Amino acid sequence: MPENGTSPKVNLSEMAWMEGSWKGEAFGGITQEIWGPPLGGSMLFSFKLVVDDSVRFYELGHIRQIDETLIYELKHFDENLKAREEKDEVEQFKFVKKEAERMFFDGFTFEKVADNEINIFALIENEDGTENEVQFNFIRN
Repeated sequence: MPENGTSPKVNLSEMAWMEGSWKGEAFGGITQEIWGPPLGGSMLFSFKLVVDDSVRFYELGHIRQIDETLIYELKHFDENLKAREEKDEVEQFKFVKKEAERMFFDGFTFEKVADNEINIFALIENEDGTENEVQFNFIRN
């Protein structure tokens, strides 16, 4: 995050390349991520992890325009759509910076590799409180 704590100016249209249906592999299974186009000041997404032909979890969220910057927000759900977060809680990640084909949020980086390939890098907290970065590589369906 910038030293002054304020997210830089950016427009949601700069994330439009995320639109589409994407497939990859992670955590010993198949990942699917679907992003809608910018509409109404946000881009809606869904994520699914399938291991051994069973859903392990889902995520639902969006990147939305707030004034002149962006915020990435999501919730996790188990295979029965029971939320991991409390009813009124949402995980939030502020926009940090843009570099060429990368958009950085606090804890996530979205990278356009090619028109049909993206990477999402996520900082994931381990049970012992430490963090490690996980790379999700997706190919357009």
